[in-house]
Amino acid sequence: MKSSILKEIVSSLSFYLQGKEKAIELTLITFFSRGHLLIEDLPGLGKTTLAIGIAKILGLDYGRIQGTSDLLPSDILGVSVFNKEKSQFEFKPGPIFNNVILVDEINRSTPKTQSALLEAMGEKQITVDGNTYKLPKPFFVIATQNPSQHYGTFPLPESQLDRFLIKISIGYPSREAEKEIIKGGSKRESLYQIEPILTKDEILKIQDEITKVYVSDKIADYILDIVWATRESKYLEAGLSTRGTLAIVSAAKTNAYFEGRDYVIPEDIKKLYPYVIPHRLIFKPEFEAQKQEIVKWIVENIPIPL
Repeated sequence: MKSSILKEIVSSLSFYLQGKEKAIELTLITFFSRGHLLIEDLPGLGKTTLAIGIAKILGLDYGRIQGTSDLLPSDILGVSVFNKEKSQFEFKPGPIFNNVILVDEINRSTPKTQSALLEAMGEKQITVDGNTYKLPKPFFVIATQNPSQHYGTFPLPESQLDRFLIKISIGYPSREAEKEIIKGGSKRESLYQIEPILTKDEILKIQDEITKVYVSDKIADYILDIVWATRESKYLEAGLSTRGTLAIVSAAKTNAYFEGRDYVIPEDIKKLYPYVIPHRLIFKPEFEAQKQEIVKWIVENIPIPL
């Protein structure tokens, strides 16, 4: 039942994103872990289609924010407007007050605007003019960014990167899949007609059940061995934070849940670490080009608990 839900959603969305089952699965793992997703890729590879598809198939409200150099924090959060009839200020919510938010090309907005998302992503609430507003549940941010060497982009700060549970790239479709896209044309319009597979209450229930997945002492020690290996690595200036440690646990629990287990095994961690760990680490400049290889070397050299 648990694994069939994930398979059903992946199968449905694969009709719109051919050959991208892995990206869809990782997006769902992020969502059900109550995390946020960062997608780094070139324009035109299906990032927006993925975000809309996830929102529609889960029956959730969807909002979009386009990152530009003149985007202001108030364009995301909302603004207080003076009501002459009531002689008082009224808060007009921004697009952040949706269940699923697509922040497209986040690194084209200025660092000040990027930081406006920090409280929302971390605390699931925002503060405007001294007033705090809770965001809807579930709350899920999918941010896309162009490769940093592209003109007109601002690198995301480490504090922002650490708030993304998983970072992925979608990549080019296979030649065969792209041929099907050519023959079938764009399916974007039909994407809005998808019937939801789950209700909001069912989603929240699954998210609660995932938090109860068991992590044994041996698995906790295995995760900590990985975390401390990053902190003591000669290739890094800074290893995983405690938030990063919790991200590994959350993602592993979700993977275990959808594989029909109520306990985490090392394979859950080994499956997901390439997407959870690298973007949180600060590498020494001379090792920047070898991120994935270094993280793989660190993890693969940690003994698996028996």
